[in-house]
Amino acid sequence: MPRVPSGNPSFIHTLGGNFVDNAGRTLLLRGVNFSSKTPVHQPSQVLDGFWEAAEVGGESFVGRPLSLDDADEHLARLRGWGFNMLRFPVTWESLEHAGPERYDYEFMDYTIEILRKCKAHGFKVYLSPHQDAWSRFSGGSGAPYWTLAACGLNARAFSATQAAIIHCEYPTPASREPAELPAMIWSTNYGRLVSQTMFALFFGGSTFAPKCIIDGMNIQQYLQTHFANAFGKLAERVAAAGDLLDEVVIGWDSMNEPAEGLISWDDLNAYPEKPDSTLKKGTVPSPAQSFRLGMGQVQTLDNYAFGSRGLKRDGSVTIDPNGVKAWADPSTEPGGVHPRWGWRRDPGWTLGTCIWALHDVWDVQSGYVLQPDYFAFHPGTAEPVHFLRSFFLPQYTVYLKAIRAHHPQAIAFVQPPIFAQPPPIPEELLLGRACYSTHYYDGLTLVTRHWNWYNADALGLLRGKYSSLIQALRIGESSIRKSLQSQLSYLKADATQLGALPPTSPARYPTIIGEIGMPFDMDSKRSYGYTDGGKYKGDYSRQERALDASLNAADGENCLNWTVWAYCPDNSHQWGDGWNLEDLSLWSSDDLRAGEAAKAPGLHPPSDLSVGSMAPARASSLTISTLPMYSAPYSSSCAEEDELVNGEPAALLSFLTNGARAVRAFCRPWPIAVVGTPTNIQFDISKAVFHLTLKVNAEDVAVDADDDDDDLVTGGKGLDKDSSLPTEIFLPLVHFASDACLGKALGSSDDSLEVGEEGFSRSTSRTTILPLTSQTTPSPSPIVFEDDWYDIAVTVSDGRVELVASEQKLLWFYSVPAGEGDKELTMEVRRSSDAIKASALGLGYTTESKARDGCAGWLQERGFLCDAWCPEGCSIM
Repeated sequence: MPRVPSGNPSFIHTLGGNFVDNAGRTLLLRGVNFSSKTPVHQPSQVLDGFWEAAEVGGESFVGRPLSLDDADEHLARLRGWGFNMLRFPVTWESLEHAGPERYDYEFMDYTIEILRKCKAHGFKVYLSPHQDAWSRFSGGSGAPYWTLAACGLNARAFSATQAAIIHCEYPTPASREPAELPAMIWSTNYGRLVSQTMFALFFGGSTFAPKCIIDGMNIQQYLQTHFANAFGKLAERVAAAGDLLDEVVIGWDSMNEPAEGLISWDDLNAYPEKPDSTLKKGTVPSPAQSFRLGMGQVQTLDNYAFGSRGLKRDGSVTIDPNGVKAWADPSTEPGGVHPRWGWRRDPGWTLGTCIWALHDVWDVQSGYVLQPDYFAFHPGTAEPVHFLRSFFLPQYTVYLKAIRAHHPQAIAFVQPPIFAQPPPIPEELLLGRACYSTHYYDGLTLVTRHWNWYNADALGLLRGKYSSLIQALRIGESSIRKSLQSQLSYLKADATQLGALPPTSPARYPTIIGEIGMPFDMDSKRSYGYTDGGKYKGDYSRQERALDASLNAADGENCLNWTVWAYCPDNSHQWGDGWNLEDLSLWSSDDLRAGEAAKAPGLHPPSDLSVGSMAPARASSLTISTLPMYSAPYSSSCAEEDELVNGEPAALLSFLTNGARAVRAFCRPWPIAVVGTPTNIQFDISKAVFHLTLKVNAEDVAVDADDDDDDLVTGGKGLDKDSSLPTEIFLPLVHFASDACLGKALGSSDDSLEVGEEGFSRSTSRTTILPLTSQTTPSPSPIVFEDDWYDIAVTVSDGRVELVASEQKLLWFYSVPAGEGDKELTMEVRRSSDAIKASALGLGYTTESKARDGCAGWLQERGFLCDAWCPEGCSIM
């Protein structure tokens, strides 16, 4: 690992394909996204006031993503799960909903207060300009309402013309049934008129819509400038706060999941036959059909449904807008000036007509497409359009410069369209501080809301690895898990595009999976007690398997950073995360256990505590165990404190599991900071066994910048060097708690539960140390930590280990080779007794449901074999 300059111990570098702390240790940043796509009082299913508020300037997002009153509780929970990173979505609408250049400074200041809370709890944050399908008012989230009006659209006609599917108006405004919105149908908006048009204008208006002039500039420049300035204004406000940049906010994502819109479309009369990332579900219009619908013309559309063999055509549906147009009437802008928003539209931009007809792409009268390949080539030339190089990169450059004007050291998180490789991005733009920020979901599970016994290599299929779907098919859980891990390795390899390196070069910058997750409302909300007479209420075993498969994919040799989607404090079983019936939150108040407090009393960080989240291990740090709800840290010299602390791990474990869903999947062990580089991470949920392999060389000696002692400790000439800082492993109580802790967490006082195995050396102290060695000789036997907190056996190939139980952390010190070449080290951590069952954590899994999920006998009868992954010995369901 390259040496880094000394300085602020909380500073994070992007070097050698990794995040690196200021001591030179490789960091893994793992955490969660906040879900904050709608105003507090306007979840997507609510129609009352939806249009009325938008048309007069919209609603404030103050209160998103967290209430200040509840922030400490939620952030402490996230920290207790081991997370150290937060992806912080902020919509353009939340910043500029009142109109062009009318910024919501109250919301910005509220965001700063939440960021200070994040700092107090030890998090790093990167901010995300969040959008889905352009805007809430086109069935997604992101841009303010006035951007649609600026582009000449009539938003109230979107449902009638199927220009967008809007949750609160589904299926029609006259016969609303928002609870019946099909899974992921919102994402089909990317293939409908509004999103296709808005993204084409945002990224390529100057090229494809030169007549669209507003306030003297092309609509592309108008939209991009407002977007960049809004987030630049937020960056300016955060910078002015004085205590957040780099210490907490380490960087800024590019626009969330940007879309090409119509740009690069080969034939406007047809929907692409080759696989793409836009879901075909429900009605599927071609662009030409969308154009006609937008002008009020009747169209018969193909309809798609998901069956046993996947998505397939399921007849057709005729849509009659009854003459309603998706384009604004000229009377809405008397004299070419908008009466509320104030812009002046160029006389050449005639309202009431589809802008693509205005540009002679199609003829309204006949409905005939005049230029079916209009968006495939640059107008006036035969040069094929390359969206990423010609349109995405210039927009990203404008945006990043607006951010770095106020946050010069910002890490540039680069996110191209879903599953697309980023374009080569010059180092002159990245300046040594960047990260590839891609997304990955198991699409089959997301769409079907079921953990299936089959899956497919979706990314390989999209990238042309297979000639047919059959080749991409994967059968059985073991095969599925390998496929998911392989797909994430494809994405990790894309990072070589950052810094414009040759494809065979190692990545210069790290990769983070900015979104990964799966739905909790599987199988008709079985886990909520909505089926089978409530038999499976609280049983998240299927969700656990699905989520573990996805997060396991980030482990292995990938060793990836990630932020799970999502954490939503106001999630409910009825409406999910409050947006398009998505239900991916790791926690829900509807899953709080009966008889336990909904909130942890007195939970707030001490007012006099200030600490960076990535400070060296020996520095004081705010952890869940230091919060007032827990007793003082362990001290063997005080019997009274011993009595107090006996209840502490049980209280912590109870708090971390209460309301959590599939907690064993996402609260998993992983290396937080590594002296050297992690090369393989393995975690087996069913056995509670964690393996870590890393490599270390002479350049990897981690140095504590605050240490007054010598930076390196040597044992003499020619001997290896001991790093003055450890590798830190998050070791969750959820998987490794002692039986005594489990018993107390469940309200039992039985401390006589069987622990450990015969023949292991044992220690009951909070910190246990193995002698330092300069050889890579395995320890003769594991060392066992057994007390009120943990019951684990640790085996390392070299060095000494310390357990900091109150922080759920294992510290590993080892020697670093003095000469050339890499040295490989290994660690294994296992629970001394059997793995903790979900029922022992009060997670509501039933014996019957586990038996059903773990057998799948009907598959066995058809020749499918089980493997040993799942706790019941079966891998397919």
